[in-house]
Amino acid sequence: MKRREFITILGGAAAWPLTARAQQPAKVPTIGYLGPTTRLGESQQIEAFVQQLRKLGWIEGRNVAIEYQWVEGHSHRPAEIAAEFVRLKVDVIVTWATANVAAAKAATAVIPIVFVAADPVGTGLVASLAQPGGNATGLSVQMIELAAKRLEILREVVPGFRRLAIMAHVGGPGAMLEMAEVQATARKIGLQATTIELGRAEDIAPAFEKLKGRTEALYVCTDPLVNAYRARIATLAVGARLATMYGQQIYVEAGGLVSYGPNIPDLFRRAADFIDKILRGTKPGDIPVEQPTKFDLIVNLTTAKALGLEVPPTLIARADEVIE
Repeated sequence: MKRREFITILGGAAAWPLTARAQQPAKVPTIGYLGPTTRLGESQQIEAFVQQLRKLGWIEGRNVAIEYQWVEGHSHRPAEIAAEFVRLKVDVIVTWATANVAAAKAATAVIPIVFVAADPVGTGLVASLAQPGGNATGLSVQMIELAAKRLEILREVVPGFRRLAIMAHVGGPGAMLEMAEVQATARKIGLQATTIELGRAEDIAPAFEKLKGRTEALYVCTDPLVNAYRARIATLAVGARLATMYGQQIYVEAGGLVSYGPNIPDLFRRAADFIDKILRGTKPGDIPVEQPTKFDLIVNLTTAKALGLEVPPTLIARADEVIE
C-alpha cells in the first residue's frame, strides 16, 4: 500500500468517531426535583412549575428532562436524593424547605440549586438576598415574617384566647426559627405560649395528649414532616378541641382551621423563571433571591363548625378561599 493511501485511510478512521458524535443529538438538560413530600401532595406546584417552563420554551420530554425524587417524610432521604442527583450529574436542582436545600448544598457546591425556603439568609443558605453568591438562589416564603399576622388572624377566629401551643419539627431549621418568632410575638401580645418539638412522626399523637385541656389554640410551623402528616395533625387537633393556624393552604384542605401565607404554586411558577435563566447560562449566585407577591387566606368552615367556632363574617369576606 502506498504511503499516501495509508495516511488517507488512517485519517478517515480517526475522524469517524468525531463525525458520529456530531450526528448524535445534543444532551438534554436535566432538572432534579427534590420533593419533600409526595407527588400527590405537591401536584399543584409541580403543575405550575411545568406549565411555566413550557411557556419559557422548556418542554418536558422534548428539550428538558425532570428527574423526580420524593422524601415522603423520611429524614434520611434528602441527603440520599441529593447524592443521587450529583451522581446523575443533573444540570440544576430545585427543591423547597430549608432542610432539603441544606442537604442539596451539602452534596454539591457546583450544581446550581433553585429553592423555595424560609429565611434563606437567617438559615445560612445564601449570603444575602441581593447577592446570594455560591450555587443557590430562589425564593423566600416569609414564614417567619408573617408570624405576627397569623396570630392576629387567629385572635379574630378565637377572640380572647390566652393559651397558645406552638408545634414545630426540631429537625427543620426554618421551622425552629419560625417557632422562636411565634413564641416572641406571643409573649409581646400577652399570650401564654407552650412549645411542642417533634423529632419524628411518632411524637405527634403523644403531643396532642399532653395538650388536651392545657391550651386553646395551636400554631403549626411549616415543615416537610408536619406536611406529610397534616391530615393526622388536623384530626387530632379537632379531637383536642384546638383551633389551628398554618402557613399553607394544603393544611386547611386536609382539615386544619385557617392558614395565611404565600401562594406556593405561584412561587414554583416563578422558580421556573430561575431555572430558565440558569439553563441559559446565568450563574445562580448572580440571581437575587425574590420575595412572595401573592398571599392567601384560607378558612375551613367545616372544621370551625366541628370546633363550635363562629368565624367572623369580616374574616370570611377577606378570605381567598372558604372550604365548606
